[in-house]
Amino acid sequence: MTETQKNPLAESFNALSLVRFAFPSMVMMLFMGLYTIVDTIFIARFVDTNALSSINIVCPVINLIVGLGTMLATGGSAVVAKKMGNGNTEEARSNFTLIVVAGAVIGLLITAAGLLFLDKIIWGLGANEILFPYCRDYLTIQLIFIAFNMMQVLYQNLFVTAGKPTLGLVLAVLSGIANIVFDYVFIVLLQMGIKGAAIGTGIGYMIPSIIGTIFFLMKRSELHFCKPNMDASVLLKSCSNGASEMVSQCSTAVTTFLFNVTMMKLLGEDGVAAITVIIYSQFLLTTLYIGFSMGTAPVVSYNYGSGNVKQLKKTVRICFRFIAGISIFAFLFSMFGGESIAKVFAENNRNVFEITKNGFSIFSFSFLFSGCNIFSSALFTALSNGKASATISFLRTFGFITVSLLVLPRFLEVTGVWLAVPFAELFTLMLTVYLLCRHRKQYNYF
Repeated sequence: MTETQKNPLAESFNALSLVRFAFPSMVMMLFMGLYTIVDTIFIARFVDTNALSSINIVCPVINLIVGLGTMLATGGSAVVAKKMGNGNTEEARSNFTLIVVAGAVIGLLITAAGLLFLDKIIWGLGANEILFPYCRDYLTIQLIFIAFNMMQVLYQNLFVTAGKPTLGLVLAVLSGIANIVFDYVFIVLLQMGIKGAAIGTGIGYMIPSIIGTIFFLMKRSELHFCKPNMDASVLLKSCSNGASEMVSQCSTAVTTFLFNVTMMKLLGEDGVAAITVIIYSQFLLTTLYIGFSMGTAPVVSYNYGSGNVKQLKKTVRICFRFIAGISIFAFLFSMFGGESIAKVFAENNRNVFEITKNGFSIFSFSFLFSGCNIFSSALFTALSNGKASATISFLRTFGFITVSLLVLPRFLEVTGVWLAVPFAELFTLMLTVYLLCRHRKQYNYF
């Protein structure tokens, strides 16, 4: 059997075969983006744009919860996988059980604290009197489901550690579909408004949580539940390992908060609705970059590790050309389709429609730069240069955006808000080009 037959990463990829190899990752990410944005479409069209604004107001709370879950999950997976690799299976099971139990307990504590200080949290996030009732209804129900949210995040990572990645993918897709179906039932058929949206999302959390718990209780894999040893060092190690994931979610929470507060000050709740539409649309379009980067990163790592410089250069060259093509497509789609996107969300609110349409005409330029930044960050990760990767990621998602949001609106008002992300991506691109040139002799990718 040849090396290529043994390992598909050893294939001599051309443009078509590389895109075909990355296609499943692109589809998975695109699907995740689609069911996220469909969720907001239901709320905007069948409740109102104030409900849409309120979801973005409380979004930082959800970001922090997902960050805690992801930190524990990714860091814990590394701890458990290492012990399984060392043959310490019993200890790995004990650690795994402890991590899941800790996640559930943390979720319950957050529920209790969140409900106790609910009103203060909502006012602190920037809600006004119009949005407060929506925020309260939505966040109350979200807090009730926090333990399930934590567990579904944990299981998505730990299914891979248990050697069952397909089960994780199936449950993720099932959860997304269920969320959309229940949104239709609760919002459209039962007319439950934003409460229905929150319940639909909560049921989406429950599906992978319950099925995952049953799976690990049935002991059908090497990794399953057992009586855990209460070892605090395991939890500390897990949190330190996954700290970068928490930082990423915290960055998103802070920038979302800044967007909301700035738009609330400039244009009120309609401005928050408009920025919500554009942020979710950005997430959908950037899934193309993220999925392609995820799908091609193992090929880059393999060729770098095997010392196949010729194939590494060929792969990286194809990737940048493809990213350039997607960037132009995303830019044109956003620029010329912005009005149609705005109409989907804000057909019933003329003011939100006009604000969103005008915003797209400026915000669209960010897609010309973001693709290169996202792929370059993934490229450096694939080459085991975590410092360069983290620098690019941190500056484009937090550093430059925060500075832009604090400075530009003071001089340009709403236009400054729309320019914040394009400016952040442009400045990040300058840094990215510098890092790519600086490390080209080290990695030989050009």
